[in-house]
Amino acid sequence: MAAESPDFAYAVTLLRNLFDAAVENAYPGSELVGFLPEPPRGKTIVVGAGKAGASMAQTLEKSLWSIDDSLIIVPQGHRLQTESLNIIEASHPVPDRIGLDGALHILEMARSLKSDDLLLCLLSGGGSALLNLPLPGIALAEKQTITRDLLSSGATIDEINTVRKHLSAIKGGRLAAASYPASTFTLAISDVPGNHISTIASGPTVGDISTSAEAVEVLDRFSIVVSPTVSRIMKSDESETPAPNDRSLQFSQHAVVAGPGKALEAASDHAKNLGFNVINLGDQVEGLAVEIAKSHAHLIRTKKLFEHNQRTLLLSGGEATVKVAGEGSGGPNQEYLLALAIELNGLENLFGIACDTDGIDGATTAAGAVITPSTLSRAAEHGISPKNCLENNDAGSFFSLLDDLVTTGPTYTNVNDFRAIAYIPNSD
Repeated sequence: MAAESPDFAYAVTLLRNLFDAAVENAYPGSELVGFLPEPPRGKTIVVGAGKAGASMAQTLEKSLWSIDDSLIIVPQGHRLQTESLNIIEASHPVPDRIGLDGALHILEMARSLKSDDLLLCLLSGGGSALLNLPLPGIALAEKQTITRDLLSSGATIDEINTVRKHLSAIKGGRLAAASYPASTFTLAISDVPGNHISTIASGPTVGDISTSAEAVEVLDRFSIVVSPTVSRIMKSDESETPAPNDRSLQFSQHAVVAGPGKALEAASDHAKNLGFNVINLGDQVEGLAVEIAKSHAHLIRTKKLFEHNQRTLLLSGGEATVKVAGEGSGGPNQEYLLALAIELNGLENLFGIACDTDGIDGATTAAGAVITPSTLSRAAEHGISPKNCLENNDAGSFFSLLDDLVTTGPTYTNVNDFRAIAYIPNSD
């Protein structure tokens, strides 16, 4: 970031260290091995999809018994070197033909299994786009259009994944159902509020409580236009997914091995060791990024959290979304911070960071950004209008011009958004 006072530099470094602590906690380490099931009497096939797929595979492969086949789909730029597990890269967040072909191959492997076999599935955030196999009759091009429209609509991840499940031949429990009567065991790193396994990567190995009618309601509520063919399929039994009590899912088990709550706790512990009073709002703070920012600013002003000369940290996690109306660049975390800077209007001694723990905020190359008490004044010096940038969904350009972006590259994990606001007295 641009040069500021030594106290400002300390605050920004502190915030970055808190983010790093959260990401480190979410990285799949040796403890992952302890969740493995007993080896089967028959074959073992390892499949998976998500931003943590390669790191999970790399951690596990030396502890696995014999592997008869494997395929793990990760986003472009997320592959890691493995000795025995096959990894391919596909497009994210909008699916592509590579992901479709990979998902079809995974489904075919699952269908080949017998009662003594095991399907070991490695799932993490991003898996919904990567494990892409539309129902018969739905073209990839239309699935791509629906995905783009949903991602820019402001819908929550649960709402988006509800639609994805009912458009898919592999999500919403269909993968585990295809492997029946084999056993399925899923290891998941959660990027969703509440760690709901049916939402992580759209739950390909667990029963689905949502209905096609609910998926249609989401499309209608966000004015997502679909073709007559998709509309017909969505309103038919073809679109219904296996329920949790479906017989074909009786041999499917899972374990959530990491999630946003534990990542926030790691950051909280780090801050407490430095003498901070920590207020943790939890990992289920979701909604439009602008509205979350307004809520946090209101909390700071009305509750007077930061007026007792005590170093204080306000933490939160969960999925921020953006309703795209402009043509700018950026992501939900950057938009949240720009809106927060506007709301706080240069309040002294307040610093903030918001980043996606996968290292990629929205469709940008940055993980997120930071704000300081001087963010708006420095923008004015550069002739930048914060409000215009916000209205144009152009937080990326705003923070790039201020040199306040946080860039990490892929972190090979994903436990959703990380937000921290620090009050550090006498830092101005």
